Amino acid sequence: MQQQPYEPAGARAREEAPRILVVDDDPTVAEVVAGYLDRAGYAVERADDGPTALTRAAAHRPDLVVLDLMLPGMDGLEVCRRIRGHGPVPVIMLTARGDEDDRILGLEVGADDYVTKPFSPRELVLRVESVLRRSRPASDTGHRLRAAGLALDPAARRATKHGVELALTLREFDLLSFFLRHPGRAFGREDLMREVWGWDFGDLSTVTVHVRRLRGKVEDDPARPRLIQTVWGVGYRFEPTGGEADHA
Repeated sequence: MQQQPYEPAGARAREEAPRILVVDDDPTVAEVVAGYLDRAGYAVERADDGPTALTRAAAHRPDLVVLDLMLPGMDGLEVCRRIRGHGPVPVIMLTARGDEDDRILGLEVGADDYVTKPFSPRELVLRVESVLRRSRPASDTGHRLRAAGLALDPAARRATKHGVELALTLREFDLLSFFLRHPGRAFGREDLMREVWGWDFGDLSTVTVHVRRLRGKVEDDPARPRLIQTVWGVGYRFEPTGGEADHA
């Protein structure tokens, strides 16, 4: 189905505004999401299926994609894989399912966040702002962090384990950075949501899923984590092996 690109209302020039590609086959959802993003100052395009989304993304690389999981033909997971195969474009996945397996699948293929339908359009806009803010190069580069064979460069947004680069999403990178900066301290999921995500509200299972995914990339044995430990009744604590985390 051919669909014309969404044209933002108003006379403000959008040439330099962040470009958001909204991919959803439900015209009502797509229109509401696009409208809220437009009013927030973004340049918005819409696609109602996977092939159209890939064509639009290839023609004009978006700064972020809001992507429905359940699309006709090519589902959102495959669209995300293909988009991320051409470069690190931030992706926020929309899903009507509450099952955690779907959330994990979205994170596995490179989604940086997910929102479960029904959702608040205002909350989605805040999440878009948060993901975009973290995807920009930091003006304050800070110190490189090292611990337990891990090395993290905040300026380059690059992390390695024993010299091998880790394929981290934006959220995973920020979470690892936070843990490295606060070794030995226990943080609740609410604390991590606020300090890492910058949110005072939201689904706390987001933190659980991101911790699980991060463990899968930094732990020698994710089933028996030694670095990111669970503190029962509290949350999580980063325990670098062989001493305290150091700054380089």
